[in-house]
Amino acid sequence: MGYNRTFWQDHVTQYNDRFRERNNSDGTISHIPVEGETLQEGTPQNAANFNNIETGVFGAHEIDAELTRIMLQHERNIDTLTGETGSITLENSSVYPFNNSVRSVGLKVPRDTTDYTVDVYVVSAEGSVGNITVTDKLCNGFKIAFTGGAKSATIKYVIRGGAV
Repeated sequence: MGYNRTFWQDHVTQYNDRFRERNNSDGTISHIPVEGETLQEGTPQNAANFNNIETGVFGAHEIDAELTRIMLQHERNIDTLTGETGSITLENSSVYPFNNSVRSVGLKVPRDTTDYTVDVYVVSAEGSVGNITVTDKLCNGFKIAFTGGAKSATIKYVIRGGAV
């Protein structure tokens, strides 16, 4: 929807602010313009022209609201890409194939949903780590463990998503 701009022009006459007085029967006086020659016809001040302005203002407001919505969505998307990072050292005192390395991790920023991902990286380990598992995801944290026989492992994690 394009806006049809109105190019306003002043009404210009030979005589500016010149009037003839007429006495009315009720004792009042009416001023009748005496403009002389019209040098430039002015743009009519009527409902069509004023409603055109209103339509333009309304359209600009609607576009502003939509752009604000899009900007906020992009901001949320960027926040989920940036993510939250941390590291944790997991200890295991059991003998393989048993393992008690599970620990809870609290999120710095709680999520709106549990629809977030946790990417994990082994920073260091004392023994075989096996797989790293992330379980029991909640809006404010999750549990992390490794499945191997290592005595300890330091794990770096990156959390993305969850609509913070």
